[in-house]
Order: sequence, then C-alpha cells, then structure tokens
Amino acid sequence: MALIKITLICCALVAAIECALLPAAVPVGVPLNTEVDPHPQYAFAYNVQDALTGDSKSQQEVRDGDVVKGSYSVVDADGSLRTVFYTADPINGFNAVVQRGPVPVAAAPVPVAPRPLVAAAPAPLFG
Repeated sequence: MALIKITLICCALVAAIECALLPAAVPVGVPLNTEVDPHPQYAFAYNVQDALTGDSKSQQEVRDGDVVKGSYSVVDADGSLRTVFYTADPINGFNAVVQRGPVPVAAAPVPVAPRPLVAAAPAPLFG
C-alpha cells in the first residue's frame, strides 16, 4: 500500500513539474489581428471531368462585398445533370434555383479500324 502512495505522489510531482515547464498557450502581449476588409471580393471556378471514375462536376462563384453569386453542376447517380444557381445578399438572404436535365453528350470519336500487324522481312546480313 505504501508503494502505491509513493508511486502516485511521484506521478503527481512529475506532472506538476512538466506543467510548470510548458509555455503558455497564448503568449501575453501579442496583438490579435482584428482588421476586417470592408468590401471583400473574390472569384473562383473549377471543373472536374474524370473519365476514369466518372466524376463530373464544376463550380464558379463571385463575391463583391456582401453579394455572392455562383453556380455548381454535378452529374447525379441517375445520370442527370443537376445545376444549382445561387445568390446571397443581406436583403434577400440565400436563394437557389435548381435545374435538372440530360448530360450534354460530346461528339463520339470516330473509330479507326485496326491495321493488321505485318512483320517486315529481316534484311540480309551480307548483300
């Protein structure tokens, strides 16, 4: 029983020493960045067309101050194309319009008939 008490006291002592050696999580006297952009602006877009996995999606968005406009498209599991057009602003809030339709089909490549493989006759060693 005495051995357990000594072990617990040693563990508590080590923990107290370790805590005293650790630096404070937030250094005192470091100012926080409180700067706010009064008119934030950005624009981005991406497009994924992966024939290997069948992943097909795109998105574009633009922000000008408090107004955000954008759209995204994705091919759903049933093969239909879902396109969502959205806007957000402080007056009207978030609004989205969803359109569904067939996936646009790209022109199919024209198949090329394979050529038969014919081995060339080896050249004579001595002519």
